[in-house]
Amino acid sequence: MTINKILLLCFLTIFTSCKGQENPNTDTSISNPKVIRNFKAVGLTPDIDTTLVSQYIRSIFQDSKGNLWFGTIGEGVVRYDKKTLTYFSNAEGFISQSVFAINEDKNGNLWFGTDQGVYRYDGKTFRNYNQKDGLNHIDISRKGILVDKSGTLWVGTHGGVYRYDPSIESKGGQSFSLFQQLPPLNNAGIMEDKSGNIWFASSDKGVFRYDGKTIINIAEKEELGQNYAGGIAQDNTGNMWFTMKNGICKYDGKTLTEYTSKDGLGGTEFWGILIEQSGIIWVTARGSTTRFDPSIPLPNPNAFKVFTSVDGFTCCVQSMFQDKSGRMWWGTGQGLYRFDGKRFYQIKQIGPW
Repeated sequence: MTINKILLLCFLTIFTSCKGQENPNTDTSISNPKVIRNFKAVGLTPDIDTTLVSQYIRSIFQDSKGNLWFGTIGEGVVRYDKKTLTYFSNAEGFISQSVFAINEDKNGNLWFGTDQGVYRYDGKTFRNYNQKDGLNHIDISRKGILVDKSGTLWVGTHGGVYRYDPSIESKGGQSFSLFQQLPPLNNAGIMEDKSGNIWFASSDKGVFRYDGKTIINIAEKEELGQNYAGGIAQDNTGNMWFTMKNGICKYDGKTLTEYTSKDGLGGTEFWGILIEQSGIIWVTARGSTTRFDPSIPLPNPNAFKVFTSVDGFTCCVQSMFQDKSGRMWWGTGQGLYRFDGKRFYQIKQIGPW
């Protein structure tokens, strides 16, 4: 073997080894974005680390341009575009401090559900909608904003569900109206399934399905739909999943099947559920987060993996999100986290993004 071949082999070995050590879930295009914030960092506890993206992250969303948005408690909404980390609050016309839901309409406007009604952001300015616009309840629920396939904007509150009509707004009227086909309820999440049905989870009256004409109430199981974290999802085969007081529930259109701590779920007081593109189900609860592989038949302990503080998590999960590249994000009471396949690691302002 010639000296040139030996050197080439050594180079390839080193290069392959280094590539193998990279975290495949980390965006290495930038590690330290410029922070743009026109106000002082706010900590809800006196010992909070001010280098966090924010202490409490209640909602996560990725827009059509690929930007990530983080709804916080105390620091408005934050946008990450790979170059900058921009905080929007009072100075930009975003008066609310707490953001529970984020979505985007077909015109590229961003909509934010807050404790002071709904905000629309057109890329330049924020417009607030509240009681004067027909939104009689301004406390928007988590996962409480949906833009359906037809372009209709739905807003869930702790006092019912509302729909937005831009044509009425253009005439100077109240653009939000109560969706009266639903009974008065405390909404806890809205989603549209693959068939175009709209689902509404409530904290006290079960789950409702709207097919465009009629409403069906599914409340056969005790405390079905009781959550405040948008605990409603659909898997790849069309089954609907809901969080319950004591676990989660699968609905195949006819039968409700419960999964609880007896089956392998971790924690108590179950909050949120998210189904990855791969079919893996994540369930958040007080004290833990569970990874559930429904392809593994029960009873089998390998179907459930429970993550607690020893796995990198510090406290309560407020939100979960999977971005367009497949990366999973968690918003918690101790900032922003990602998962590397084995452990959770914290994302601060400087990254690792």
